[in-house]
Order: sequence, then C-alpha cells, then structure tokens
Amino acid sequence: MKYDLLIYNGKVITPDAIINEGILIIDKGKIVEIKNSAVDLPALLLESAVAIDAKGNYISPGFIDIHVHGGGGHDFMDNNYEGFLKIAQMHARHGTTAMTPTTLSCEKQDLIETILLYEQCAQIDQEGAQFIGLHIEGPYFAMNQKGAQPARYIRNPQQAEYKEIISSTRCIKRWSAAPELDGALAFGKFLLKNNILPSIAHTDAIYDEVLAAQKAGYSHVTHLYCAMSGVTRKNAYRYAGVIESALLLDDLTVEIIADGKHLPPALLKLVYKVKGPDNIALITDAMRGAGMGEGKSMLGGLQNGIEVTIEDGVAKLPDRSAFAGSVATADLLVRNMVNLAEVPMLDAVKMMTRTPARIMKIADRKGSLIKGLDADITIFDDDIQISYTIVAGKVIYTKSNNLNS
Repeated sequence: MKYDLLIYNGKVITPDAIINEGILIIDKGKIVEIKNSAVDLPALLLESAVAIDAKGNYISPGFIDIHVHGGGGHDFMDNNYEGFLKIAQMHARHGTTAMTPTTLSCEKQDLIETILLYEQCAQIDQEGAQFIGLHIEGPYFAMNQKGAQPARYIRNPQQAEYKEIISSTRCIKRWSAAPELDGALAFGKFLLKNNILPSIAHTDAIYDEVLAAQKAGYSHVTHLYCAMSGVTRKNAYRYAGVIESALLLDDLTVEIIADGKHLPPALLKLVYKVKGPDNIALITDAMRGAGMGEGKSMLGGLQNGIEVTIEDGVAKLPDRSAFAGSVATADLLVRNMVNLAEVPMLDAVKMMTRTPARIMKIADRKGSLIKGLDADITIFDDDIQISYTIVAGKVIYTKSNNLNS
C-alpha cells in the first residue's frame, strides 16, 4: 500500500500528550494513523509517496482562526476575489489551515456582496487556509462600545434584514452582536435555530442581561476585554459587566487577541487561569495590515472603511484613542501564550486548534491529530517558527524544501 504522505521524527501534539519521535501517516487528505515508535519507520518510508522529516520539531494540528478580517494588504470587505485568496495564503504561511472570514459593520448590500463572494471562493481548491464559514461582526452593536466599527452603520437588530440575509445563504456560521439591544434576544434565538453561533460583542450589557442572552442562545464572547463593559456603577450600586460575566459563567466560551498589545501578560494569565484552555480560542482579529509594515492602512473595505495607523505592532485609530484590529498572525498568538502567559505548549496549541474547532462545531473533522480527521497540520520549532503548513494532506507552504519522494 502506498500512503500519500508520511511525517516523521517530530514531536506530535495530540489532544492529551506530546509524542516524541512520533510518526504521522496521511492518505487521501485524512490522518490514517499516529505511531509513537520509530521501529516501523524504514518500512513506512517505502510505503509513502512523500515523506517529511520534521527534524525534531513540533507536529501540530493546523491553526484555526475564527476571527480574522484580512492580511497581506487585503480585507475581506474589499469584496475582491483575489483578495480573499491572498488573505488565506498569507495566513497559511503563519500556520493557519482554517479560518472564518470576518466582516465589519456595513450596509446590507455590502454584506450581501461579501457573502456572495465568500460562497464563490469557498468552492475552489486554493493554496491557502480553508474557509470554514463566515463570521458577521455587527452592525448590531452598542454605539459607545463600537471601538473601530464605523458609527454610521451601527444599529439595532432589524428582523426583516437579518432574516433576509440568513435565508439567502448557508455560509454564515457565526454572528456577533450586543445582546442588550432591543430585538437582540429574538435575534440570538433565530441564529441558534439556523445553526449560527450567537456571540456577545461590542456591548454594554450587565450580568443579568448576559444571563438572558445565554438563555437566548449566546454562548460565546467575542474578543474578551475589547469593546465591552466591565464593572458598572448605577445609583451607587455596582453591576458585573460582560467581562466579569464571561469569567464567571462556565458555559460561556471566550476568545482573546493574544498579540501582546490588546491584552497585557497579566490579563492573558488571568483568562487562562479562570477559563482554562478548553474554553479559550486564540484569535488574530487581523486586519489588512497583518504581514505588512508600519504606516497608514485601512480597516474594512477600501471604499467604505476607516483609515488607521499601524505602529508598535498593532493597528490604531488615527488619534491613537483605540486599537483598530490587530496585525497578528496565529504563530505569534501561540508564541505569546507560551512566552508571555507562561502557558504549556500543549494548552497553547489547544487554544489555537481543538478549542476553536469545538466552538465552531467542526471538531469532528478538524482541530486534532486523531485518526480519521482532516490532515490539517502545522510543523514548527521551539520558537513557533513555521516550517510547514499542510491542508487536507497537501503541503501549501514550506519554509525549506526537504520533501523526499
């Protein structure tokens, strides 16, 4: 029997342990077997069409980014076919094998155009990270928590609008909104009914409103700490905000921008300590400036976006009053959790692979090195420098060419 691909001489990161000198056998885009002994290696090399020597590096599940706006000079809301593919290719160079393209608050017609283009791009076999569904961020947000979202588009949930959009496609897998707005609970219930993840975001909700949101189907919190309420004081009484609610409520999963800018090491450590790796997804929230140099850039589409400045490793509004999305890549997130938050490698990788897969309900096919799952794999060294990115058993990025046929 000839296997399509063999990866050997690496530290295989499984859900529960790291296997030294592990061997990964791949065929027809799926993981066939994981071996923890090099005894069978000579025979396996003869049986494999292509072999990769991992050279002692980590063999990890491919990184899954469930909140990403762009990169490499492109934004998904440019509504440009080539741009979609360039974003996927740029992030693949940093270990991402699957992503949920994310929108910004916009007019309905702009969103419909993005959806149509996503559906077109998701169908092709391209040399980048796979698209696993669309994430709609906005426009149903609290105005004073809009962050870098364009104010002219912020509005309450409009039933006719979101029902029309959702009925037109099956590609939407997640929608972020502020649950305290009029109509937001009904919106959450409608999302859940249509197998779309309702996520709490850009919100001034307090604890009781978060509890009501949970009952309506909201089970995830978008970029924890960013554009959301903390402890609020009204008439001398203190109320827990979304931040405290997310940390307190075990059934809420969260995501964090671990770029080292949006959250300092102390907060990264706190979230990890309280929520644990099974309830935290690492996200880039990357905008078009990811993978580019410092200077002026644009958040959102070129036609309707807002100007931002990239400096100090993050995107900022021109007046420096707030961050405007990150320029992070997935490898940086893992590196920061290991180095800044002092998280074990196994847990840092889980938050970039298995946990986001579970949140997006694709853990039955992605996010872990388990027999039968998609062969989405990232190989990296101790400094989380990427040497290979493999999607469905196909090498789409390699730092150096050491494949043996």
